[in-house]
Amino acid sequence: MALPVQAKLAHLAKVSRRFLLLHQRCLCYGAPSEKKVAPAEARVFSGIQPTGVPHLGNYLGALETWVSLQDQYPSVLYSIVDLHSITQPQDPERLKANILDMVASLLACGVDTKKAILFQQSQVPEHAELAWILGCLTSMPRLRHLPQWKVKSRQKNEGSVGLYTYPVLQAADILLYRSTHVPVGEDQIQHLELTQDLAHIFNKRYGELFPEPRALLSATRKVKSLRDPSAKMSKSDPQATAAIAITDSPDDIALKIRRAVTDFTSEVTYDPAARPGVSNLVSMHAAAASIGVEEAVSRAQGLDTGAYKAMVAEAVIRRLAPIREEVLRLRAERPHLEAVLAEGRRRARQLAAPTLQEVRRRVGLC
Repeated sequence: MALPVQAKLAHLAKVSRRFLLLHQRCLCYGAPSEKKVAPAEARVFSGIQPTGVPHLGNYLGALETWVSLQDQYPSVLYSIVDLHSITQPQDPERLKANILDMVASLLACGVDTKKAILFQQSQVPEHAELAWILGCLTSMPRLRHLPQWKVKSRQKNEGSVGLYTYPVLQAADILLYRSTHVPVGEDQIQHLELTQDLAHIFNKRYGELFPEPRALLSATRKVKSLRDPSAKMSKSDPQATAAIAITDSPDDIALKIRRAVTDFTSEVTYDPAARPGVSNLVSMHAAAASIGVEEAVSRAQGLDTGAYKAMVAEAVIRRLAPIREEVLRLRAERPHLEAVLAEGRRRARQLAAPTLQEVRRRVGLC
């Protein structure tokens, strides 16, 4: 029997209200396949712990690459990963100072906030929430065999839960921005593989969302400790002359390089296996002077290692001088450094919040 016109109109209005309500709920609860997600643009993400002023190895091995990448990719994010740093005991006041020192250092090294988003990890709460969600997709055996846990837990005889799940937070850092490329050292490849695995697991379970990021391996040779060329240069080295900070004075740089471990052969050659100390100096010279290793060895012809150390020191001092000057200037401008972080937080959250909202929708949390 045909419905009266008024009844038809009332029925249509009721159906329309139900459709509108269903549409609104689908923004949060709909099946993964019901919502198209735009393909991710090429995007680089990298992070650095706030351990204070970087050393020469950080600069030549990572930060130079950061500066070049911001001119090569349309979207670049660099994070001061303070949540990672507290997996080890930290003095709160020292940590605050180190964060600002790192901001000053990154800016002085050439990170341009017009080209890259520079921000403090803990100021973007989406990192921690995504890490929890990804942690629920990760098995304990998978984490147990990663180098971060194996090395540091052995050093401490036991490790914190934070240290154990460190690689999951690292994966969240990267995936939160749907990053496509990550500059990493060879020692971080396994951690990036975990990130790729988690992207694959999430996409398979909840629908395509995350790209599987690719590694960008730096061609720059690692800078070794000046006191132990078998180990990387590190600020945590108990020997004060083992590492060169980018804010070291010319006299300090010259002294540290003069005391660098070499061997009893006076000629300068490049042979990392047989002559690690001298080869470390050659690598440092080549990187600081922006020349090849062969050219560095050629310039050292006729010099013994003592005289060559003076040449290396001169190259390093010349390279770091403008950076040192700029770090010292920026350190005195705390309000400016805080403003940089505030703007970085705003821009990072503009990208992070929609991604996390989509993750929460797909998982069923909203």
